[in-house]
Amino acid sequence: MNRLPCLDESGVLHFCSRFVSVSPTQSELLELFVARYREVVPREALRFRLGQVSGSRTRNALDLHMMRIRDRIQPLGLSIRTVWGRGYVLEAQPDLP
Repeated sequence: MNRLPCLDESGVLHFCSRFVSVSPTQSELLELFVARYREVVPREALRFRLGQVSGSRTRNALDLHMMRIRDRIQPLGLSIRTVWGRGYVLEAQPDLP
């Protein structure tokens, strides 16, 4: 069982024998999270990447994509935590009793 997330070239995110497909824009943002798993990904890096992909770097556009990504990865046992004033962290959800 793989305890590190892996994003393949077709836009499928794999984690712990589970997988989910993501949109091309979500894939671009998730590349940053997978490369920095359990580390802070600065909000500005995400906004820059979003601007390259969709042309929109607004705060609202990023917030909308983050909400959709969070919903999409939740069934894999992954979550994205906000680190106020710095960015976000992709991590495994804590095991529930």
